[in-house]
Amino acid sequence: MGKEGTQVPVSKYFSRNIEYLQKELRIEQNFDLIHHKIEHGGVKLGLFFVDGFAGGLAMIETLKRLNELEEREMRRDPIKALTQSIIPHQEVDTSKDLEEVIAQVLAGQAAFIVEGCEEAILVDTREYPARTPEEPDLERVVRGPRDGFVETIVFNTALIRRHVRDRSLIFEYLQVGQRSKTDVCLSYIDSVVDPRLVKRIKDKIEEIDIDNLSMGEKTLEEFIFGKTMNPYPQVRYTERGDTASVHLMEGHVLVMVDGSPSVMICPATFWHHLQHAEEYRQKPIVGAFLRWVRFVAILSGLFLLPLWYLFATHPELLPPDLSFIGLDEEGAIPLYIQFLIAEIGVEILRMAAIHTPSALATALGLIAALMIGEIAIEVGLFSPEIILYLSIAVLGNYAMPSYEMSLANRVVRLVLLTATAAFGVLGFVLSVFGWIFLLISTKTLNTPYLWPFIPFNGKAFMETIIRSPMPLIKSRPSVLNTQDNSSQTGES
Repeated sequence: MGKEGTQVPVSKYFSRNIEYLQKELRIEQNFDLIHHKIEHGGVKLGLFFVDGFAGGLAMIETLKRLNELEEREMRRDPIKALTQSIIPHQEVDTSKDLEEVIAQVLAGQAAFIVEGCEEAILVDTREYPARTPEEPDLERVVRGPRDGFVETIVFNTALIRRHVRDRSLIFEYLQVGQRSKTDVCLSYIDSVVDPRLVKRIKDKIEEIDIDNLSMGEKTLEEFIFGKTMNPYPQVRYTERGDTASVHLMEGHVLVMVDGSPSVMICPATFWHHLQHAEEYRQKPIVGAFLRWVRFVAILSGLFLLPLWYLFATHPELLPPDLSFIGLDEEGAIPLYIQFLIAEIGVEILRMAAIHTPSALATALGLIAALMIGEIAIEVGLFSPEIILYLSIAVLGNYAMPSYEMSLANRVVRLVLLTATAAFGVLGFVLSVFGWIFLLISTKTLNTPYLWPFIPFNGKAFMETIIRSPMPLIKSRPSVLNTQDNSSQTGES
Protein backbone atom coordinates (compact mmCIF):
# COMPACT_ATOMS: atom_id res chain seq x y z
CA MET A 1 0.00 0.00 0.00
CA GLY A 2 1.32 3.43 -0.93
CA LYS A 3 1.77 6.21 1.56
CA GLU A 4 0.73 9.80 1.08
CA GLY A 5 3.68 11.96 0.09
CA THR A 6 5.53 9.08 -1.61
CA GLN A 7 5.62 8.52 -5.35
CA VAL A 8 4.24 5.39 -6.96
CA PRO A 9 5.20 5.32 -10.67
CA VAL A 10 2.58 4.37 -13.23
CA SER A 11 3.50 0.85 -14.31
CA LYS A 12 3.53 -0.40 -17.90
CA TYR A 13 1.44 -3.30 -16.58
CA PHE A 14 -2.18 -2.17 -16.90
CA SER A 15 -3.62 -4.62 -14.36
CA ARG A 16 -1.13 -3.55 -11.69
CA ASN A 17 -2.19 0.11 -12.03
CA ILE A 18 -5.86 -0.78 -11.92
CA GLU A 19 -5.46 -2.98 -8.85
CA TYR A 20 -3.52 -0.27 -7.02
CA LEU A 21 -6.12 2.41 -7.71
CA GLN A 22 -9.01 0.11 -6.84
CA LYS A 23 -7.37 -0.78 -3.54
CA GLU A 24 -6.28 2.73 -2.53
CA LEU A 25 -9.54 4.40 -3.57
CA ARG A 26 -11.63 1.63 -1.93
CA ILE A 27 -13.70 1.31 -5.09
CA GLU A 28 -15.67 -1.68 -3.77
CA GLN A 29 -16.62 0.15 -0.57
CA ASN A 30 -17.45 3.59 -2.01
CA PHE A 31 -20.62 3.92 -4.05
CA ASP A 32 -19.65 7.38 -5.39
CA LEU A 33 -16.16 6.41 -6.65
CA ILE A 34 -16.57 4.96 -10.13
CA HIS A 35 -14.25 2.67 -12.09
CA HIS A 36 -15.47 2.49 -15.70
CA LYS A 37 -13.91 -0.20 -17.94
CA ILE A 38 -13.43 0.80 -21.60
CA GLU A 39 -11.79 -0.84 -24.63
CA HIS A 40 -11.15 0.90 -27.94
CA GLY A 41 -8.94 -0.15 -30.84
CA GLY A 42 -7.77 -3.16 -28.88
CA VAL A 43 -6.46 -0.89 -26.08
CA LYS A 44 -7.90 -1.21 -22.59
CA LEU A 45 -8.72 1.91 -20.60
CA GLY A 46 -9.66 2.37 -16.98
CA LEU A 47 -11.63 5.53 -16.13
CA PHE A 48 -11.77 6.65 -12.48
CA PHE A 49 -13.86 9.58 -11.21
CA VAL A 50 -16.06 10.78 -8.36
CA ASP A 51 -19.69 10.61 -9.39
CA GLY A 52 -20.72 13.78 -7.56
CA PHE A 53 -18.02 15.92 -9.21
CA ALA A 54 -18.29 14.64 -12.79
CA GLY A 55 -20.07 17.05 -15.11
CA GLY A 56 -22.57 15.11 -17.20
CA LEU A 57 -22.05 17.00 -20.46
CA ALA A 58 -18.25 16.94 -20.17
CA MET A 59 -18.18 13.18 -19.53
CA ILE A 60 -20.63 12.45 -22.36
CA GLU A 61 -18.65 14.57 -24.81
CA THR A 62 -15.36 12.92 -23.79
CA LEU A 63 -16.70 9.39 -24.22
CA LYS A 64 -18.42 10.31 -27.49
CA ARG A 65 -15.19 11.65 -28.94
CA LEU A 66 -13.44 8.46 -27.82
CA ASN A 67 -15.79 6.38 -29.94
CA GLU A 68 -15.03 8.59 -32.95
CA LEU A 69 -11.27 8.04 -32.63
CA GLU A 70 -9.71 5.89 -35.36
CA GLU A 71 -8.38 2.58 -34.03
CA ARG A 72 -4.98 2.88 -35.71
CA GLU A 73 -4.31 6.20 -34.00
CA MET A 74 -5.21 4.62 -30.67
CA ARG A 75 -2.85 1.69 -31.21
CA ARG A 76 0.03 3.86 -32.47
CA ASP A 77 0.21 6.42 -29.62
CA PRO A 78 -2.71 6.25 -27.15
CA ILE A 79 -1.55 9.15 -24.93
CA LYS A 80 -1.13 11.53 -27.87
CA ALA A 81 -4.41 10.41 -29.45
CA LEU A 82 -6.35 10.92 -26.26
CA THR A 83 -4.84 14.25 -25.22
CA GLN A 84 -4.74 15.87 -28.66
CA SER A 85 -7.60 14.27 -30.53
CA ILE A 86 -10.51 13.40 -28.29
CA ILE A 87 -10.17 15.65 -25.26
CA PRO A 88 -8.71 18.92 -26.58
CA HIS A 89 -11.71 20.95 -25.39
CA GLN A 90 -11.05 19.99 -21.75
CA GLU A 91 -8.24 20.93 -19.38
CA VAL A 92 -5.91 17.95 -19.75
CA ASP A 93 -2.72 16.91 -18.01
CA THR A 94 -0.67 13.74 -17.64
CA SER A 95 0.99 12.19 -14.62
CA LYS A 96 3.50 9.42 -14.03
CA ASP A 97 2.64 9.15 -10.32
CA LEU A 98 -0.33 7.07 -9.13
CA GLU A 99 -0.42 8.95 -5.82
CA GLU A 100 -0.94 12.20 -7.74
CA VAL A 101 -3.65 10.46 -9.75
CA ILE A 102 -5.43 9.49 -6.53
CA ALA A 103 -5.19 13.04 -5.18
CA GLN A 104 -6.59 14.53 -8.39
CA VAL A 105 -9.43 12.00 -8.63
CA LEU A 106 -10.47 12.86 -5.07
CA ALA A 107 -10.24 16.55 -6.02
CA GLY A 108 -12.79 15.93 -8.78
CA GLN A 109 -10.82 15.18 -11.94
CA ALA A 110 -11.32 12.12 -14.12
CA ALA A 111 -8.30 9.83 -14.65
CA PHE A 112 -7.66 7.56 -17.64
CA ILE A 113 -5.31 4.62 -17.12
CA VAL A 114 -4.13 3.37 -20.53
CA GLU A 115 -2.92 -0.14 -21.26
CA GLY A 116 0.80 -0.29 -22.04
CA CYS A 117 1.46 3.35 -21.09
CA GLU A 118 3.48 4.66 -18.17
CA GLU A 119 1.44 7.85 -17.98
CA ALA A 120 -2.08 8.52 -16.73
CA ILE A 121 -4.31 11.18 -18.29
CA LEU A 122 -6.10 13.63 -15.99
CA VAL A 123 -9.15 15.38 -17.43
CA ASP A 124 -10.90 18.23 -15.64
CA THR A 125 -14.56 17.28 -16.00
CA ARG A 126 -15.55 18.83 -12.67
CA GLU A 127 -18.91 20.42 -12.17
CA TYR A 128 -18.97 21.73 -8.61
CA PRO A 129 -22.12 21.79 -6.50
CA ALA A 130 -22.61 25.48 -5.67
CA ARG A 131 -25.24 27.96 -4.61
CA THR A 132 -26.05 31.12 -6.53
CA PRO A 133 -23.85 34.11 -5.59
CA GLU A 134 -25.85 36.34 -3.24
CA GLU A 135 -25.22 39.58 -1.40
CA PRO A 136 -23.49 38.86 1.94
CA ASP A 137 -25.67 39.49 5.00
CA LEU A 138 -22.86 41.23 6.92
CA GLU A 139 -21.77 43.57 4.11
CA ARG A 140 -24.95 44.86 2.53
CA VAL A 141 -24.91 48.12 0.58
CA VAL A 142 -27.67 50.35 -0.78
CA ARG A 143 -25.72 50.91 -4.00
CA GLY A 144 -23.29 48.40 -5.42
CA PRO A 145 -22.95 44.81 -6.66
CA ARG A 146 -25.21 42.17 -5.15
CA ASP A 147 -22.93 39.22 -5.88
CA GLY A 148 -20.75 37.65 -3.21
CA PHE A 149 -18.36 34.77 -2.79
CA VAL A 150 -19.64 31.20 -2.56
CA GLU A 151 -18.19 27.97 -1.17
CA THR A 152 -16.49 26.98 -4.45
CA ILE A 153 -12.98 28.37 -4.87
CA VAL A 154 -13.05 28.31 -8.70
CA PHE A 155 -16.15 30.52 -8.79
CA ASN A 156 -14.54 32.93 -6.32
CA THR A 157 -11.42 33.32 -8.45
CA ALA A 158 -13.63 33.99 -11.47
CA LEU A 159 -15.51 36.70 -9.55
CA ILE A 160 -12.20 38.43 -8.73
CA ARG A 161 -11.05 38.11 -12.35
CA ARG A 162 -14.25 39.88 -13.34
CA HIS A 163 -13.26 42.88 -11.21
CA VAL A 164 -9.49 42.82 -11.82
CA ARG A 165 -8.35 42.21 -15.40
CA ASP A 166 -4.69 42.82 -14.71
CA ARG A 167 -2.35 40.45 -16.52
CA SER A 168 -0.15 40.25 -13.41
CA LEU A 169 -2.99 38.98 -11.20
CA ILE A 170 -1.81 35.67 -9.72
CA PHE A 171 -3.83 32.81 -8.24
CA GLU A 172 -1.33 30.47 -6.63
CA TYR A 173 -2.59 27.01 -5.73
CA LEU A 174 -1.65 25.20 -2.51
CA GLN A 175 -2.98 22.21 -0.60
CA VAL A 176 -3.24 21.96 3.18
CA GLY A 177 -4.09 18.91 5.25
CA GLN A 178 -2.44 15.51 5.13
CA ARG A 179 -5.81 13.81 4.73
CA SER A 180 -8.28 16.47 3.65
CA LYS A 181 -6.04 17.94 0.90
CA THR A 182 -7.97 21.20 1.18
CA ASP A 183 -7.47 23.57 -1.74
CA VAL A 184 -6.03 26.93 -0.74
CA CYS A 185 -5.38 29.83 -3.08
CA LEU A 186 -3.09 32.84 -2.64
CA SER A 187 -4.10 35.80 -4.79
CA TYR A 188 -2.03 38.93 -5.41
CA ILE A 189 -1.02 41.33 -8.16
CA ASP A 190 2.54 40.37 -8.95
CA SER A 191 3.58 43.81 -10.21
CA VAL A 192 2.22 45.58 -7.10
CA VAL A 193 2.57 43.40 -4.02
CA ASP A 194 5.65 43.20 -1.81
CA PRO A 195 7.27 39.82 -2.69
CA ARG A 196 8.43 39.41 0.92
CA LEU A 197 4.81 39.56 2.10
CA VAL A 198 3.80 36.81 -0.34
CA LYS A 199 6.76 34.66 0.69
CA ARG A 200 6.00 35.16 4.40
CA ILE A 201 2.39 34.03 4.01
CA LYS A 202 3.26 31.16 1.68
CA ASP A 203 5.98 29.86 4.00
CA LYS A 204 3.58 29.90 6.96
CA ILE A 205 0.98 27.95 5.00
CA GLU A 206 3.49 25.39 3.74
CA GLU A 207 4.69 24.80 7.31
CA ILE A 208 1.21 23.71 8.44
CA ASP A 209 1.21 20.04 9.41
CA ILE A 210 -2.33 18.93 10.20
CA ASP A 211 -4.76 16.26 9.07
CA ASN A 212 -7.44 18.69 7.92
CA LEU A 213 -8.63 22.27 8.15
CA SER A 214 -11.55 21.45 10.44
CA MET A 215 -12.86 25.03 10.58
CA GLY A 216 -11.72 26.10 7.14
CA GLU A 217 -10.19 29.56 6.92
CA LYS A 218 -10.31 30.08 10.71
CA THR A 219 -8.01 27.10 11.26
CA LEU A 220 -5.69 28.47 8.60
CA GLU A 221 -5.73 31.91 10.26
CA GLU A 222 -4.69 30.46 13.62
CA PHE A 223 -1.74 28.67 12.06
CA ILE A 224 -0.63 31.77 10.13
CA PHE A 225 -0.84 34.21 13.04
CA GLY A 226 0.18 31.84 15.82
CA LYS A 227 -1.07 31.21 19.35
CA THR A 228 -2.36 34.37 20.99
CA MET A 229 -4.94 35.43 23.55
CA ASN A 230 -5.41 38.76 21.78
CA PRO A 231 -9.16 39.00 20.97
CA TYR A 232 -8.67 41.41 18.07
CA PRO A 233 -8.73 39.95 14.54
CA GLN A 234 -5.44 40.13 12.69
CA VAL A 235 -7.00 39.45 9.33
CA ARG A 236 -10.03 40.98 7.66
CA TYR A 237 -12.71 38.75 6.17
CA THR A 238 -14.90 39.76 3.28
CA GLU A 239 -17.54 38.04 1.18
CA ARG A 240 -17.71 40.83 -1.39
CA GLY A 241 -15.83 40.51 -4.66
CA ASP A 242 -15.45 44.27 -5.13
CA THR A 243 -14.00 44.78 -1.64
CA ALA A 244 -11.50 41.94 -2.12
CA SER A 245 -10.49 43.29 -5.53
CA VAL A 246 -9.84 46.81 -4.22
CA HIS A 247 -7.56 45.43 -1.52
CA LEU A 248 -5.69 43.48 -4.19
CA MET A 249 -5.10 46.75 -6.03
CA GLU A 250 -3.77 48.30 -2.81
CA GLY A 251 -1.13 45.58 -2.50
CA HIS A 252 -2.75 43.13 -0.11
CA VAL A 253 -2.71 39.35 -0.43
CA LEU A 254 -5.95 37.35 -0.48
CA VAL A 255 -6.15 33.85 1.00
CA MET A 256 -9.04 31.70 -0.22
CA VAL A 257 -10.01 28.29 1.14
CA ASP A 258 -12.22 25.90 -0.80
CA GLY A 259 -15.51 25.36 1.00
CA SER A 260 -15.62 28.85 2.53
CA PRO A 261 -17.40 31.94 1.17
CA SER A 262 -15.08 34.22 3.16
CA VAL A 263 -11.80 35.56 1.78
CA MET A 264 -8.95 36.58 4.10
CA ILE A 265 -7.32 39.96 3.41
CA CYS A 266 -3.70 40.10 4.65
CA PRO A 267 -2.41 42.14 6.32
CA ALA A 268 -5.22 44.08 8.02
CA THR A 269 -4.93 46.97 10.47
CA PHE A 270 -7.40 48.11 13.14
CA TRP A 271 -8.83 50.71 10.75
CA HIS A 272 -9.58 48.20 8.01
CA HIS A 273 -12.25 46.70 10.26
CA LEU A 274 -13.97 50.05 10.76
CA GLN A 275 -14.62 50.89 7.11
CA HIS A 276 -17.42 49.70 4.88
CA ALA A 277 -18.10 49.65 1.14
CA GLU A 278 -21.22 51.81 1.62
CA GLU A 279 -19.00 54.81 2.45
CA TYR A 280 -17.53 54.65 -1.06
CA ARG A 281 -20.91 54.23 -2.77
CA GLN A 282 -22.01 57.72 -1.68
CA LYS A 283 -20.68 61.24 -2.18
CA PRO A 284 -17.45 61.94 -0.25
CA ILE A 285 -19.12 64.24 2.31
CA VAL A 286 -21.88 61.68 2.90
CA GLY A 287 -19.31 58.88 3.13
CA ALA A 288 -17.32 60.87 5.69
CA PHE A 289 -20.50 61.50 7.70
CA LEU A 290 -21.36 57.77 7.67
CA ARG A 291 -17.83 56.93 8.77
CA TRP A 292 -17.93 59.34 11.71
CA VAL A 293 -21.35 58.10 12.78
CA ARG A 294 -19.88 54.61 12.79
CA PHE A 295 -16.90 55.79 14.85
CA VAL A 296 -19.26 57.32 17.42
CA ALA A 297 -21.30 54.10 17.54
CA ILE A 298 -18.17 51.99 18.05
CA LEU A 299 -16.86 54.25 20.82
CA SER A 300 -20.28 54.06 22.49
CA GLY A 301 -20.22 50.28 22.29
CA LEU A 302 -16.80 50.21 23.96
CA PHE A 303 -16.86 52.96 26.60
CA LEU A 304 -20.45 53.94 27.35
CA LEU A 305 -21.19 51.25 29.93
CA PRO A 306 -17.89 51.54 31.90
CA LEU A 307 -18.14 55.36 31.93
CA TRP A 308 -21.77 55.38 33.01
CA TYR A 309 -21.01 52.85 35.74
CA LEU A 310 -18.11 55.03 36.92
CA PHE A 311 -20.28 58.15 37.09
CA ALA A 312 -23.21 56.28 38.65
CA THR A 313 -21.02 54.96 41.48
CA HIS A 314 -18.91 58.15 41.80
CA PRO A 315 -21.37 61.03 41.28
CA GLU A 316 -18.81 63.49 42.63
CA LEU A 317 -16.96 63.19 39.30
CA LEU A 318 -19.90 64.71 37.41
CA PRO A 319 -20.25 68.45 36.71
CA PRO A 320 -23.57 69.98 37.85
CA ASP A 321 -24.96 70.07 34.31
CA LEU A 322 -24.62 66.26 34.04
CA SER A 323 -26.00 65.41 37.44
CA PHE A 324 -28.92 63.57 35.84
CA ILE A 325 -26.55 60.69 34.98
CA GLY A 326 -26.92 57.90 37.46
CA LEU A 327 -29.60 55.70 39.01
CA ASP A 328 -33.09 56.95 39.75
CA GLU A 329 -33.98 53.65 41.39
CA GLU A 330 -31.60 50.93 42.51
CA GLY A 331 -32.44 47.38 41.55
CA ALA A 332 -32.64 44.43 43.89
CA ILE A 333 -29.10 43.35 43.02
CA PRO A 334 -25.78 45.25 42.76
CA LEU A 335 -25.26 47.44 39.68
CA TYR A 336 -22.28 45.47 38.32
CA ILE A 337 -24.18 42.18 38.62
CA GLN A 338 -27.07 43.76 36.73
CA PHE A 339 -24.73 44.68 33.89
CA LEU A 340 -23.17 41.23 33.93
CA ILE A 341 -26.55 39.47 33.77
CA ALA A 342 -27.71 41.81 31.01
CA GLU A 343 -24.53 41.25 28.95
CA ILE A 344 -24.86 37.49 29.25
CA GLY A 345 -28.56 37.76 28.41
CA VAL A 346 -27.82 39.69 25.23
CA GLU A 347 -25.23 37.10 24.18
CA ILE A 348 -27.71 34.28 24.83
CA LEU A 349 -30.26 36.16 22.75
CA ARG A 350 -27.74 36.57 19.91
CA MET A 351 -26.94 32.85 19.95
CA ALA A 352 -30.63 31.97 20.08
CA ALA A 353 -31.31 34.24 17.10
CA ILE A 354 -28.64 32.42 15.06
CA HIS A 355 -30.19 29.01 15.78
CA THR A 356 -33.84 30.06 15.59
CA PRO A 357 -35.72 29.19 12.36
CA SER A 358 -36.79 32.26 10.39
CA ALA A 359 -40.46 31.50 10.99
CA LEU A 360 -39.94 31.86 14.77
CA ALA A 361 -37.70 34.94 14.72
CA THR A 362 -40.58 37.33 15.43
CA ALA A 363 -41.71 35.26 18.40
CA LEU A 364 -38.16 35.25 19.76
CA GLY A 365 -38.02 39.04 19.52
CA LEU A 366 -41.28 39.43 21.43
CA ILE A 367 -40.13 37.06 24.16
CA ALA A 368 -36.82 38.92 24.50
CA ALA A 369 -38.50 42.33 24.64
CA LEU A 370 -40.95 41.21 27.33
CA MET A 371 -38.62 39.11 29.48
CA ILE A 372 -35.38 41.10 29.28
CA GLY A 373 -37.03 44.50 29.15
CA GLU A 374 -40.39 45.14 30.70
CA ILE A 375 -40.83 42.27 33.14
CA ALA A 376 -37.20 42.39 34.34
CA ILE A 377 -37.65 46.05 35.28
CA GLU A 378 -41.05 45.50 36.89
CA VAL A 379 -39.78 42.76 39.20
CA GLY A 380 -36.82 44.90 40.18
CA LEU A 381 -34.15 42.76 38.57
CA PHE A 382 -32.90 45.63 36.38
CA SER A 383 -32.95 49.39 36.64
CA PRO A 384 -34.44 51.19 33.61
CA GLU A 385 -31.11 52.96 32.98
CA ILE A 386 -29.35 49.62 32.65
CA ILE A 387 -31.59 48.60 29.75
CA LEU A 388 -31.22 52.01 28.09
CA TYR A 389 -27.44 52.20 28.15
CA LEU A 390 -26.93 48.53 27.38
CA SER A 391 -29.20 48.89 24.34
CA ILE A 392 -27.13 51.83 23.07
CA ALA A 393 -23.89 49.87 23.59
CA VAL A 394 -25.27 46.80 21.80
CA LEU A 395 -26.48 48.92 18.87
CA GLY A 396 -23.02 50.48 18.71
CA ASN A 397 -21.47 47.04 18.40
CA TYR A 398 -23.86 46.08 15.61
CA ALA A 399 -22.76 49.17 13.65
CA MET A 400 -19.34 47.51 13.28
CA PRO A 401 -18.76 46.24 9.70
CA SER A 402 -16.43 43.47 10.96
CA TYR A 403 -18.16 40.72 12.92
CA GLU A 404 -14.85 39.55 14.41
CA MET A 405 -14.00 43.08 15.61
CA SER A 406 -17.49 43.39 17.10
CA LEU A 407 -17.00 40.26 19.20
CA ALA A 408 -13.56 41.48 20.33
CA ASN A 409 -15.01 44.83 21.41
CA ARG A 410 -17.64 43.05 23.51
CA VAL A 411 -14.92 41.18 25.38
CA VAL A 412 -12.96 44.42 25.91
CA ARG A 413 -16.08 46.21 27.12
CA LEU A 414 -16.66 43.52 29.73
CA VAL A 415 -13.01 43.79 30.88
CA LEU A 416 -13.29 47.60 31.16
CA LEU A 417 -16.52 47.29 33.10
CA THR A 418 -15.07 44.70 35.48
CA ALA A 419 -11.91 46.76 36.11
CA THR A 420 -14.01 49.86 36.75
CA ALA A 421 -16.28 48.00 39.17
CA ALA A 422 -13.31 46.53 41.04
CA PHE A 423 -10.99 49.56 41.26
CA GLY A 424 -13.05 52.63 40.38
CA VAL A 425 -11.35 55.49 38.54
CA LEU A 426 -7.93 53.83 38.71
CA GLY A 427 -9.31 50.60 37.26
CA PHE A 428 -10.96 52.44 34.37
CA VAL A 429 -7.86 54.46 33.52
CA LEU A 430 -5.47 51.50 33.76
CA SER A 431 -7.74 49.21 31.71
CA VAL A 432 -8.08 51.85 28.96
CA PHE A 433 -4.30 52.29 28.85
CA GLY A 434 -3.94 48.50 28.79
CA TRP A 435 -6.32 48.33 25.82
CA ILE A 436 -4.35 51.00 23.95
CA PHE A 437 -1.05 49.23 24.72
CA LEU A 438 -2.52 45.95 23.41
CA LEU A 439 -3.39 47.59 20.09
CA ILE A 440 -0.01 49.36 19.85
CA SER A 441 1.94 46.15 20.51
CA THR A 442 -0.07 44.09 18.00
CA LYS A 443 1.44 43.42 14.59
CA THR A 444 -0.04 41.54 11.66
CA LEU A 445 2.62 40.08 9.37
CA ASN A 446 5.04 42.79 10.57
CA THR A 447 2.44 45.51 9.93
CA PRO A 448 1.67 47.78 12.93
CA TYR A 449 -1.97 47.27 13.90
CA LEU A 450 -2.68 50.97 14.52
CA TRP A 451 -0.94 52.30 11.40
CA PRO A 452 -1.25 55.10 10.25
CA PHE A 453 -1.99 56.46 13.75
CA ILE A 454 0.97 54.66 15.38
CA PRO A 455 3.48 55.02 13.75
CA PHE A 456 1.96 58.28 12.57
CA ASN A 457 1.50 59.05 8.89
CA GLY A 458 -0.45 62.30 8.56
CA LYS A 459 -1.73 61.94 5.00
CA ALA A 460 -2.72 58.30 5.40
CA PHE A 461 -4.36 59.00 8.76
CA MET A 462 -6.51 61.77 7.27
CA GLU A 463 -7.62 59.38 4.49
CA THR A 464 -8.48 56.85 7.19
CA ILE A 465 -10.68 59.06 9.32
CA ILE A 466 -12.13 61.18 6.48
CA ARG A 467 -13.51 59.62 3.31
CA SER A 468 -11.44 61.38 0.64
CA PRO A 469 -12.64 61.82 -2.97
CA MET A 470 -11.20 59.15 -5.25
CA PRO A 471 -9.16 61.52 -7.47
CA LEU A 472 -7.23 62.68 -4.41
CA ILE A 473 -6.07 59.17 -3.48
CA LYS A 474 -2.95 58.95 -5.60
CA SER A 475 -0.80 56.42 -3.78
CA ARG A 476 -1.05 53.01 -2.19
CA PRO A 477 -0.58 52.53 1.57
CA SER A 478 3.13 53.00 2.26
CA VAL A 479 3.08 50.38 5.03
CA LEU A 480 2.57 47.65 2.40
CA ASN A 481 5.91 48.45 0.69
CA THR A 482 4.40 47.96 -2.75
CA GLN A 483 6.51 47.79 -5.89
CA ASP A 484 4.24 50.26 -7.66
CA ASN A 485 3.09 53.15 -5.48
CA SER A 486 1.24 55.01 -8.25
CA SER A 487 -2.37 56.20 -8.44
CA GLN A 488 -4.83 54.12 -6.41
CA THR A 489 -8.62 54.08 -6.21
CA GLY A 490 -10.99 52.00 -4.16
CA GLU A 491 -12.37 51.07 -0.78
CA SER A 492 -9.84 50.99 1.99
